[in-house]
This record gives sequence, structure tokens and C-alpha cells, in this order.
Amino acid sequence: MDPQTPATEAIAAAGIAHRVVVTERAGSAEEAADLQGIPLAGLLRTIVVRRGDDDYLFVLVPAGRRFDWPKLRAHLGVRRMTLPDADEARAVTGYERYTITPFGSVRAWPVIVDSAAMAQPTVSVGGGAFGVNLHLQPADLVEALDAVVVDVSTEEAVPAP
Repeated sequence: MDPQTPATEAIAAAGIAHRVVVTERAGSAEEAADLQGIPLAGLLRTIVVRRGDDDYLFVLVPAGRRFDWPKLRAHLGVRRMTLPDADEARAVTGYERYTITPFGSVRAWPVIVDSAAMAQPTVSVGGGAFGVNLHLQPADLVEALDAVVVDVSTEEAVPAP
């Protein structure tokens, strides 16, 4: 039986093809991807960004890539954005940090999906609770969330051995 969270209920109600994958709580992105049986690049982190008072958006970036502020500012045409603290993020999404997902959020904020995610056959987004993950095709994710696909990341530098 799938766990019931606002996210699992929202994606089911939307009729989007998906699979709920439940794992133990992971200690890192690498561990989360391994537990879910997906490549690291298929694991999407949901970042909440504040553009102004009561003005937020979700940015989904593949693990192993770094969120790029200048690219996002250029796309949005704004000069200043910030990350809300954990309490503010919970208040505007309904989710605890590390469980945040656009699905079932208390408000339907705009969504940007990093273009690198589109190369994956399946992506994983949070399911609204620790260890609850939603697997779906990137195109279905974009359609379900009415998201915009934009290059807003760079590859993380890999430390030399």
C-alpha cells in the first residue's frame, strides 16, 4: 500500500503515470539514488526560491548538478532572489525540508525544471515524506506541473582522486 501524503494524492488525482517508491531515509543524494535504483542524475532536488514577498517558485535540479543563480536570474529577469529558511519553506509549501515537492504543495507555485533532467528516461521527485519518492517520465512531470524547462544548472566539479 502506498503511503498517503498530499503529494501522492495530488499526483494520483492528476492521472499522471507514476510509481511511488518507498525506501528507508537516505543520508545523501547518492544513497537515495542507489536505494531507488536510479542514476544520480535521475534524482531531482526541489529548491524553493523566493522572488519577493509571497512570491516563490520551485526549481527542480538533478543531483550531481549545481543550481546556477545567474542563469535563473537571467531567465526570470530579476536581480535578487533568496532561499527561505526551513520554517518559511514549510509555511509556503506544507512540507518539511528534504521532503519538499511541487506535488500537493499548499500553493501551486511556478515550477522550473532544469533542462538536464529531460535526458533521463525516469526522474524521481519527493513524495512529501522521508523515503517517499515519485518516479515518472520527465515530459509527464513538466506537463503535470505546467513547468518551464530551462538550463539553470552547471555540472558539479568532481574532486580529483
